[in-house]
Amino acid sequence: MTHLSLGSCINSAMKMDASDSSRLSSRWQRKAQERGVSRLPSSGENSLCNLSAGLSITPRNKTPLASSFLLDASFGSTATNTSKSPSRGLLGVPPNNFSGLLGGKLGKSPSRTLKLSVRQKTPTRITPTTPGRISENSYAGDRFIPVRPKEMELERSQQLIMEQMRKDEGLIVEEEELTLQQREHRERLAENLNDGQPLDQRIVHFSTQAPKNNNPVNSHKVLYSATKASASKTNTTRHIPSEPERVLDAPEFMDDYYLHLVDWSCNNHVVVALGVSVYVWNAGDGSIANLTQVESPDYICSLSWITDGSVLAVGLSTGEVQLWDVGQEKLMRTMAGHEGRVATLAWRGAALMSSGARSGQIIHHDVRVAQHATAVVNAHNQEVCGLAWNSEGRLLASGGNDNIVNIWDARNTTALHRLSNHQAAVKAVAWCPWQSSVLGTGGGTADRTIRIWNANSGTCIKDVLTNSQVSSLVWNASYKELITGHGFSHHQLTIWKYPTFTKVADLTGHTGRVLELVASPDGQMVASAAADETIRLWKCWPTQVKDKKPGRSLAPVSSLAKSIR
Repeated sequence: MTHLSLGSCINSAMKMDASDSSRLSSRWQRKAQERGVSRLPSSGENSLCNLSAGLSITPRNKTPLASSFLLDASFGSTATNTSKSPSRGLLGVPPNNFSGLLGGKLGKSPSRTLKLSVRQKTPTRITPTTPGRISENSYAGDRFIPVRPKEMELERSQQLIMEQMRKDEGLIVEEEELTLQQREHRERLAENLNDGQPLDQRIVHFSTQAPKNNNPVNSHKVLYSATKASASKTNTTRHIPSEPERVLDAPEFMDDYYLHLVDWSCNNHVVVALGVSVYVWNAGDGSIANLTQVESPDYICSLSWITDGSVLAVGLSTGEVQLWDVGQEKLMRTMAGHEGRVATLAWRGAALMSSGARSGQIIHHDVRVAQHATAVVNAHNQEVCGLAWNSEGRLLASGGNDNIVNIWDARNTTALHRLSNHQAAVKAVAWCPWQSSVLGTGGGTADRTIRIWNANSGTCIKDVLTNSQVSSLVWNASYKELITGHGFSHHQLTIWKYPTFTKVADLTGHTGRVLELVASPDGQMVASAAADETIRLWKCWPTQVKDKKPGRSLAPVSSLAKSIR
């Protein structure tokens, strides 16, 4: 009785499937139709063979013969089967035993077994798609991938995200709770880590912008424009005169690489040492005054104006430093302490001054008190030939004939950093005016290199080989450039663009090596003193004239105009 119940269940399932002809075909049926599989019509529609033919899915082979072979073999047909094993049906029973399983409905003869035929598709010609025409079934993606340039700061973006998470967890102290010293430390650290770039710049940006809507349908409904109107391009080229504005005669100007014999005050007075005498030239009216002179064999070694331009410091070969009131032409005081000549001087504000001597010592002076020497530092093994305080008065840089650059903190007598990259004496020492922790230095004949340093970390940011001796270096904040003076073989002045250090121009004219460069108070002019006993004035950085924006109209604005956005 078991086999009769199984047969009735199969017949009922076939009737349910046949009665529901109105519904959509299943996915496997559509796949079978696409592959060309069909059933042969027969009177035994409700038989197990018909059910098996309806449920059999053609294997996904590209060869139609393989599909025909598999289907015919499963029903024990006379297909080309090379195997000697007896063929078996769908349920693992030989085809002759189907009659015994279903009560003899299929008959005893195996020839009456229904067969499935596989309709083989004829090969079709593949026609190439017309270029530019997209097929109906194909579709393209619509992803917009942002630009990820090399300068994209992934580390910084991660730090910002983690910082916000730590703030939410209360692990970071708020800005209001920090001390003034901690705030300054954070500002300097952020400035150097970002290389002077603004902290609010975008980290990820897109390669293309949305097009500007020039002709909107209704201008009152336009909230904003995607892109601003293009501004007039700034003229990136400028005329730099190849000839000096003026040439001054400087007889008996000493050809000594280590000395500093020219300076330009904020009052537009140029002081120069010629032999044993000191002369002051008024660049405004052209008048000249002889301030002082020393007895031979002594000579002048260094000159430096105070910040307000009223007092001049004079370093002598005897190791003394004199302070002169230029307006009164009067000697104010003499400060001793050095054992050798004073080759370089540097003011820190209006009361403090540092002097470097041939002995390698640096003495810090307070010119207001009788005991002027506040600190004595053994800075170098040989002569100190370069001194400069940064704009904040916090860091002092010293260059020596021992090829060493030292960076000092004003509160300590030990060097903050000792830099030994140069291969020759370092006389050219100058701080960047818009980045107080960036230092520029230049080496002598055996080095011929300009180096830019990060004073906070002591690392070299940039080095440029100039192929000639570097004797002086001057920065310009308006143009973000610097100019250097050189020796053999061209004796030129070179203007560099910072920080790329692309060469802007070479100014030639000196017949001897350039020994000193000083800038005018307004920053437009540069005076170069050379071994050819001339002082040349160059107009390197003329004042940039900016277009003034038109003033706002004072006419009353109606309420209607105010309501329109």
